[in-house]
Amino acid sequence: MRFVEGLAIREIRRRTGLHRETIRRALGSSAPPGYVRPARASKLDRFKDEVHRLLGDDAEIESQRIREILAGLGYEGGKTIVDDYVREVRPLFVDRRTFQRTVYRPGDVLQFDLWQPKREIAVGYGQTRKGYVVVGALGYSRLGAGALVFSKEAPDVLWGMWSCVQRIGALPERLVVDREGCLHAGGGRPSDPFAGFCGRLAVGWRILDPGDCQAKGVVERLQGFMETSFEPGRSFANELDFQGQLDGWFDNRANVRLHRSLRERPLDRLARERGALRALPEAPLDLDRRLVLRVPPQPYVHVDRNDYSLDPQLVGRRVEVRVSQREIVAVALDSGELAARHRRVFAAHQEITDPAHRDVLERLRHGRYRGQRPAGEDVQVRDLAVYDRLAA
Repeated sequence: MRFVEGLAIREIRRRTGLHRETIRRALGSSAPPGYVRPARASKLDRFKDEVHRLLGDDAEIESQRIREILAGLGYEGGKTIVDDYVREVRPLFVDRRTFQRTVYRPGDVLQFDLWQPKREIAVGYGQTRKGYVVVGALGYSRLGAGALVFSKEAPDVLWGMWSCVQRIGALPERLVVDREGCLHAGGGRPSDPFAGFCGRLAVGWRILDPGDCQAKGVVERLQGFMETSFEPGRSFANELDFQGQLDGWFDNRANVRLHRSLRERPLDRLARERGALRALPEAPLDLDRRLVLRVPPQPYVHVDRNDYSLDPQLVGRRVEVRVSQREIVAVALDSGELAARHRRVFAAHQEITDPAHRDVLERLRHGRYRGQRPAGEDVQVRDLAVYDRLAA
């Protein structure tokens, strides 16, 4: 009113009803008038040094315990005063960790982690089995992929990582993993299988420090999204159905959604990242397990808690067995003959016999006993009259 409209103090007094001296003091003040409560001494003041000493000895000490110690020293104040003051000064004594905002360059990293579904996966024969999903996510575009495996052993985990790389269709500069037992050999060094895997792909690796899961936050957040969006409300007939639904979820949901922090779809962002990614190797990686054995008289090989039949005609000869995620294949080393081909079964304690192997076993068994007299011809027949005489 005074400085903008140019009104006199009398007119301001008439409009506001304030006393003219109040108006003069307000005009002469550099700040708006307000009520200021005079500071009063706190009952905690003379105990603040003791609070600092206690927090210096143990920054995590509970506020209630501090209040109990102060009461023993003569403190008569209330709970709220101590709690508020401790909450205010505790950060001065705690070594808080800070985080730098991470910015990913196109084609820089592909993060991996293992996610365990809450429910076990149906694997046939009325059984279920605990499974793990190897989850991969590109740092820049946030494009993700996943592969179901049933163990944390190196062949399975590396097969899952290779499956994710194939789904993405390109290679980054580095693979980022935590200290999973099959990937980490101790002291931040990679295990031999993991180092060989990276060597064949010609990519670098980064093994995170213990407890530093925040360093692969991209894949951690993707796993959180899987827990809330993929698994709830779904049922799976078997492991192939699980993998099919998982691939469909990535293609139709995770990779085409509007990413909350990027404000962009991962699939669209991948189009810009592809220029910085490298092509996959022309030859696919061979990650199958291999074992060599001599075919035993009972022609079966034991793989992952199950027995798979081998060709009985190869008994005594050496065969190489290749175990992939989808089938079991055995080949004779001396001639290259196919000794077995079975679909891999993830249920436990099963005996899987090829019908052709069963027929050969039957033929060999009949041939072994051909020309021999039946066992019944050698049995002596007792005269029943003997029993009649004994009874008499």
